[in-house]
Amino acid sequence: MINEIKKDAQERMQKSLDSLNHAFGQIRTGKAHPSILGSVMVPYYGADTSITQVANITVKDSRTLQVVAFERNMLAAVDKAIQSAGLNLNPTNLGELLLISMPALTEETRKGFTKQARSAAEDARVAVRNIRRDALGELKKLVKDKEISEDEERRAAADIQKLTDKAEADIDTATKAKEADLMAV
Repeated sequence: MINEIKKDAQERMQKSLDSLNHAFGQIRTGKAHPSILGSVMVPYYGADTSITQVANITVKDSRTLQVVAFERNMLAAVDKAIQSAGLNLNPTNLGELLLISMPALTEETRKGFTKQARSAAEDARVAVRNIRRDALGELKKLVKDKEISEDEERRAAADIQKLTDKAEADIDTATKAKEADLMAV
């Protein structure tokens, strides 16, 4: 019973970290990376579809993305979707493909993206703490129902705190790496 609670808490904390890394992938740095376009939705036969489902995105060089639509007639829709996605990207349509040059980040936009990264990290920390709270609540319920002793609860609570500390350390490490990436000129 206790091991199940610990395992569940650990899995949920890992999912929070994965979610944070996904959020960091959406934050644009000065470098070209296909995940920047991950949130772009393209109208495809009446349904909004992820851009990765209708086009191939590759890195041409460190500051340029190349987008090739699977269906040639979809290129204009992909172009319009990228422009209207609010990413401040303007693709160049070459007829067969789109080239997207990553604009250089100003100091102001770097600070704005750093704030966005810190906010995502804080959301992840809150999620981890909520997971800890839930796990400790389950342990208290087991003690109340006399399924485990208070000593077992204390040991399990200490293990859950270690999991929480590790998850928060991982969040801090990921945040520092993202901030360093954003502030690199």
